[in-house]
Amino acid sequence: MKQRFAYAFGAFGHDAYYVTLSTYFMIFVTSTLFAGANKADEAKYIGMVTSLVVGIRLVEIIFDPIIGSVIDSTKTKYGKFKPWLVIGGTVSAIALVVIYTNFFGLAVNKPSLYLGLFVIVFIILDAFYSFKDIAFWSMIPALSNDTSERGTLATFARFGSSLGANGTTALVVPMLAFFTALTGGKGEESAAGWFWFAVLIAVLSAGSALITAKFSKENDTILRTQGQREKYNIIDVFKAIFMNDQLMWLAISYMFYAIANVATTGVLMFYFKFVVGMSSEFALVGIVSMITGIIAVPLFPILVKKITRRYVFITGITLMLLGYVMFMTAGVNLTLILIGLILFYFPQQLIFLSVLMTITDSVEYGQWKNGVRKEAVTLSLRPLLDKLAGAFSNAIVGFVAIAAGMTGSATAQDMTSTGIHTYKMYAFVIPAVLMLISMIIFVWKIKLTEKRHAEIVKELEIRYQNEADEGQTE
Repeated sequence: MKQRFAYAFGAFGHDAYYVTLSTYFMIFVTSTLFAGANKADEAKYIGMVTSLVVGIRLVEIIFDPIIGSVIDSTKTKYGKFKPWLVIGGTVSAIALVVIYTNFFGLAVNKPSLYLGLFVIVFIILDAFYSFKDIAFWSMIPALSNDTSERGTLATFARFGSSLGANGTTALVVPMLAFFTALTGGKGEESAAGWFWFAVLIAVLSAGSALITAKFSKENDTILRTQGQREKYNIIDVFKAIFMNDQLMWLAISYMFYAIANVATTGVLMFYFKFVVGMSSEFALVGIVSMITGIIAVPLFPILVKKITRRYVFITGITLMLLGYVMFMTAGVNLTLILIGLILFYFPQQLIFLSVLMTITDSVEYGQWKNGVRKEAVTLSLRPLLDKLAGAFSNAIVGFVAIAAGMTGSATAQDMTSTGIHTYKMYAFVIPAVLMLISMIIFVWKIKLTEKRHAEIVKELEIRYQNEADEGQTE
């Protein structure tokens, strides 16, 4: 239980950091960073920072498997994950605090110099955050070989991450107001308020990483000690991914789901503002996602025991498809929209956990099939896919806004039936089709069930024990 709670606390700090970086940093940039510059320069530099952030994160995606291979090659008395969890957590925390400043006024007085320094700091931040991210989620197969215990660990972690992300979203405004007032500022936010908010999140992120490292223990089972290869090259890294058919089919299935999910969530604000005409009711999205996440995550291990994660995934996609039907037919009926939000958000944590557990079990599947164990390389695929889906999301939001006429000073009264039809096509219909494809691939190609994984673990244990016995005989 100590390990489970420590891992959950690590996830809490990890996702508080993630939402602070991925969501609130850009709000800081657009609202505060270039305050004092003239309007034309302000817009230009905001655009440049935005482009730099997106570009750096897209380029970094291709390095995730390589980062996983570096972690897999690490050998210390503390294991291979803890050092990167602590180092990555500490360096990325410091870098977060730095980017929530204007670099001693350079952002306004010498913006070109600021942008050059920003690129350096953000690359450092993104690299070390990736080391921490991959190390954290890759620890699960090292902490236990048992599918049930892995599911419990992942459930604890996902509960913690949900509280971290949603809690930060719920408290960011009052925290900004508090720190702004504390530093003598006026209004709801200030540069100093954002800085101390970043400091708080950075301390939480680095501290939770230390707690996870302190109270977790890697198990040096025969599967881990015998399945590791001393040396391998970059070709081996990608072979570990592409020669694992279950991992590849799962990646394809999850990619369809992830793109569909972010395509919808990225433009839901447009739904309330332009289609329903109730911008203020968009707060329902945050409330529903938080409450359904808190309810769904603890249900995962119970549901898995009852119906297996295969049917948890299928049921989850089916509920989300019903949510799309509600969005398409609700009109301006807030009750039907609320039902649609519940159907759409409730299964998301269950689907994530089903995928995470199957990816985790594919570590042993790849070891059984190819003879080499790649924990961090295998688990690096999930954050890679999420980052790629996130990049698609940024492009989709802009495309939908322009195609549906939902830009500038437009209001719900300005919307034409063609514009609303266009919006629903890209926000609901196409994503629904992508989710259906995701489910078909999962049902058709994913054979790595909990039962099959247990059989593979036993086969590997017998294989390595026989090899050890033969070596002693010789």
